[in-house]
Amino acid sequence: MGFSLYDATVANYLQILGAASGFLDKGLAHCKEKGIDPAEMVETRIAPDMHPLRFQVVSLVHHSRGAMQAVKNGVFAPSGAKDEDYAGLQALVTSARDELAALTPDVVNGLLGRDVMFKLGERTLPFTAEGFLMSFSLPNFFFHATTAYAILRHKGVPLGKRDFMGRLNLKM
Repeated sequence: MGFSLYDATVANYLQILGAASGFLDKGLAHCKEKGIDPAEMVETRIAPDMHPLRFQVVSLVHHSRGAMQAVKNGVFAPSGAKDEDYAGLQALVTSARDELAALTPDVVNGLLGRDVMFKLGERTLPFTAEGFLMSFSLPNFFFHATTAYAILRHKGVPLGKRDFMGRLNLKM
């Protein structure tokens, strides 16, 4: 079999969620080393009109685990507000990774062509599973991962590009 929906989605989710777990760990270590309250980090934003780290991490999970759940059940809606502390954000990322790691390529590839409806209040947008994942959810996933990483960098956490990329899928 060639390149698949699983390869394009779940494999990316697992790589970047693994990286997010690592850069959140480094963020917490930085807080401890510098005497920064992790609650301050959770509320940090780069610009006044953007959402804080908490929202970025919750959205990262929603556009990975939540996206796969939406493709299975046919409906995706914005996530509700979460009031997670730093440890809660780390736990969200871990639980998303665990849930996504349990998905098999056969199950994910079997979702091709399914209908997915994005609902925002009274507004709905119709997608196929692959259209939703590739044109809506994956771009959002990478946007929120990048923004979470950038917020931590903005607060002085010593992160580099390799921290964002996570474990590469090398030829064995």
